[in-house]
Amino acid sequence: MTPLRFLERSAQVFPDRTAVIYGQRSATYGEFADEVARLARILADRIEPGERIAYLTPNVPEMLVAHYAVPLAGGVLVALNSRLAGPELVYILNHAGVTTLFFDAEFRHTVSLIVDQVPELTTTVEIVDTEFGTVPGDVAASGIPGLESYPDFLTRADDLDPTPIPWTVDDENTVITINYTSGTTGKPKGVMYTHRGAYLNSFGETFHNEFTGHSRYLWTLPMFHCNGWCTPWAVTQASATHVCLRAVRADAVWDAIDDLGVTHMCGAPTVCTTIAGSPRAHRLDRPLHITTAGAPPSPTVIGQLEALGITVVHVYGLTEVYGPYTICEYQDAWDDLAPAERATKLSRQGVGMVQAEDARVVAQGTLPLTDVPADGETMGEIVLRGNNVMAGYFKDPDATREAFAGGWFHTGDLGVMHPDGYIQLRDRAKDIIISGGENISTIEVEQVLVSHDAVLDVAVVGVPDEKWGERPRAYVLLKPGATLATDDLIAYAKTLLAGYKVPRDIVIADDLPRTSTGKVLKFELRKDASGS
Repeated sequence: MTPLRFLERSAQVFPDRTAVIYGQRSATYGEFADEVARLARILADRIEPGERIAYLTPNVPEMLVAHYAVPLAGGVLVALNSRLAGPELVYILNHAGVTTLFFDAEFRHTVSLIVDQVPELTTTVEIVDTEFGTVPGDVAASGIPGLESYPDFLTRADDLDPTPIPWTVDDENTVITINYTSGTTGKPKGVMYTHRGAYLNSFGETFHNEFTGHSRYLWTLPMFHCNGWCTPWAVTQASATHVCLRAVRADAVWDAIDDLGVTHMCGAPTVCTTIAGSPRAHRLDRPLHITTAGAPPSPTVIGQLEALGITVVHVYGLTEVYGPYTICEYQDAWDDLAPAERATKLSRQGVGMVQAEDARVVAQGTLPLTDVPADGETMGEIVLRGNNVMAGYFKDPDATREAFAGGWFHTGDLGVMHPDGYIQLRDRAKDIIISGGENISTIEVEQVLVSHDAVLDVAVVGVPDEKWGERPRAYVLLKPGATLATDDLIAYAKTLLAGYKVPRDIVIADDLPRTSTGKVLKFELRKDASGS
């Protein structure tokens, strides 16, 4: 099993169908496969099987090409977070033992400062985005030894044996990509995906997103994040169209929806907020599906999108499980619920996807693993296993053993199991607030506060308290033009929450610190709260 087969088939069956759209650029599936094959021949001539090839780019077509060309050549793709600082990139490049780096010209300065610190790096190739990026001067003036331009690099294929490389692998358990975790609790860890896992997870994405050959998928989710939840392979599997997007901006997203006929997109709840909160937001006259994960979406935002005619599909997963693992499967009986109650149901994390096993919620810190009661109240840790769980952490057997204690992958996420078998995330283990011996779910508090008409977004963290040990503090973003007194928001929260859960400490903020995938960096907020 390998997702390479998906492109081979689409190019054979639909060679003239549009595969990629990016600004004024477009490519058919025949052209897409041809560029992949050319790049793969070059790489295969230069690398040993299993060598790590890194890409530092936004969601441009060349990153899609990489998801096929690198593994077709026998290499392992390392898609780098384009928002990382130089020292973070150096650590990952060295830990992965990267020998070849492709990068967007936007990052030339960053790369020029770090290449000397990555001794195994022998090849650097610059991609110039003629559509939207800055076009720098000649590569010879870059200060990067041996730098080649992407077009020049591709011409090397003309001098090589044109015999096609088979779209196969000898062992489906071979590593296809390594994705590095965010490293918020320590050094980033390299999560190893296999050809088999990527193949099966792609089927799950295609099935649950209902991709067809007429789908148009907008790239609002970074391809460096869990390989875009395996959708570089899933969209191609369906012979659908990739609509690339360099940066997520409200106008650009609505342009794609209105002018390019986009039918699907994925992203963190912040993408949902961007779409719903845009002045250009309007009710649609055709289907649009948004799959969201990364943090539980608030019922309020789900309701706002439903009012626009947008279907929200909620999934849950982690880097270690190829992205999405569970999905909030819609039940027909929910049609009869009031919109607010239906949105609450939709905000749950749900059940295992078709390619996954059932998720479990188990008592923390006990072996053998013991399931908590399915009462929707008793919290435990969510644990997962199956074909779309990582092969392990690269060069870190100790962390791998710890993560799989008891034979299941430990997510570090706390949740409950409802009587209907749907899980619901309550918090990260490190984010739960323990106040006076009572557990407070920051997610529950956040969802209450964001339901206020004036509130755009909110993050809640625990701060030290002499009497209670901890207490909740809320960082609140208001909608454009809105005003709201903190006392009024506290009074509102008291009507919906138990008293001990209500933040008495509310900060009206201008912005929230986030990861590149839209998750709020709560450790930064805790540092702010402590003054450190």
